[in-house]
Amino acid sequence: MTTKLTAQNLEVISASAATPNYDRSALSAGILHFGVGNFHRAHQAVYLDALLNTGRDHGWAIIGAGVMPSDEKMCRVLADQDYLTTVVEQSASHSAARVTGAMIDFLSPDDPAAIIQTLSDPSIRIVSLTITEGGYFIDPASGVFDAGNSELVADGATPESPKTVFGLIVAGLKRRCEAGIEPFTVMSCDNIPHNGVVARNAVAGLAKLSDPEFGQWILDHVAFPNGMVDRITPATGDREREILDRDFGIEDNWPVFCEDFTQWVLEDNFPAGRPALETVGVQFVPDVTPYENMKIRILNGGHAVIAYPAGLLDIHFAHEAMEHPMIRSFLQKIEREEIIPVVAPVPDTDLRNYFNKIEERFANPKIGDTIRRLCFDGSNRQPKFIIPSIADRLKAGTGVTGLALESALWCRYCYGTTESGQTIEPNDPGWDRLVPVARAAKDDATAWLKMEDIYGEVGRSEMFRERFAFMLQAIWLQGAEAVVTSYLEGAL
Repeated sequence: MTTKLTAQNLEVISASAATPNYDRSALSAGILHFGVGNFHRAHQAVYLDALLNTGRDHGWAIIGAGVMPSDEKMCRVLADQDYLTTVVEQSASHSAARVTGAMIDFLSPDDPAAIIQTLSDPSIRIVSLTITEGGYFIDPASGVFDAGNSELVADGATPESPKTVFGLIVAGLKRRCEAGIEPFTVMSCDNIPHNGVVARNAVAGLAKLSDPEFGQWILDHVAFPNGMVDRITPATGDREREILDRDFGIEDNWPVFCEDFTQWVLEDNFPAGRPALETVGVQFVPDVTPYENMKIRILNGGHAVIAYPAGLLDIHFAHEAMEHPMIRSFLQKIEREEIIPVVAPVPDTDLRNYFNKIEERFANPKIGDTIRRLCFDGSNRQPKFIIPSIADRLKAGTGVTGLALESALWCRYCYGTTESGQTIEPNDPGWDRLVPVARAAKDDATAWLKMEDIYGEVGRSEMFRERFAFMLQAIWLQGAEAVVTSYLEGAL
């Protein structure tokens, strides 16, 4: 028998899943969160749920907020189940379900006035973000805020009726400033190097388009802590809903499945206050830089390394890619020879052991993480996860053979067909741009590297251009599997 997830049914559900032990009716909001997707609900919301379960900080519940039209569906689904979420944490040998109750409301993207009003409420002391790597209006290659983006220009021209996340944040901060209310802290939870700095540039940069003086006020008075977040969280589909129904007897229209590993490292810069997250495993450090570099380059970069050969070979799941001896060896060789050697030391962390754990996580068959998800949005992810390692190796005068091959595999993937001839459906916000460039690169590899916003200086490096062109030509002549095998054998 299946029980629908609602607050009224929690007692029944507690027989198969952990449920909140706190009185949700006594919670009050201290956080407004933009981007209520699977990762937020498997990460930040889980930490807060654990904290609330300790009996403290009940004034730090979450209000979700949507901006994109697609957020309306999540808003409806969560409202229908009293803003509860079932999170299924999975190791290779064990699965456990818990229902989280840290979210108490969700503001619709159709009502920006309500969002601004909530942002101006003194009880909201943190505004957090999971809006994806591509949501910060930055030039991928340079990392510089793109003030010329049409959406930002529109918000700059009409700041009283914003459409973007950052426009809403600016409007909320301005209202607080005018009322003499302390500004909230803006906390990015996205996989971007120095995500706090990036968020700061976006918020202040947008404010300066309409009010330079207020933009400077934001720079002077608003905190933007950097943070590193980590938990593999695939998309939800019928597979996950069926497992939840079969194994736990719970009907949840949008459950979250994730690995049992989780990590969150934050700089402790919260002038308006914060929940005591250190009591539930969050690491507060003076400088998050070494942690974020480690994670972004070794884990996210590693995902890119397995994604494109697997995508070209029609492999569906990440764990299936790890079962392919060639792909797993490809990951090991690039990580150990080219990526890890240019990752700076991390306090109390052995990078080799960290990578060994990542191998184990990638191979977890319970997660069901798809290769298509890992291949998604390469135009935003490659400049953050792969190209910085290439740049560091070029500066050091060391080899880039494996990373050039990874980049060539991404280019071949963007051609739009797998090696069996199957069509690859659009899998990047810039797919319409990438496909014709990838097709031109079949005859002239430099066409791919001329995408300055992605490759920047790396694309102008003679060493990298030579290696990339050689690898791409070899892939077209011999096929991806043969070329990767030759690389592993030291023949390239």
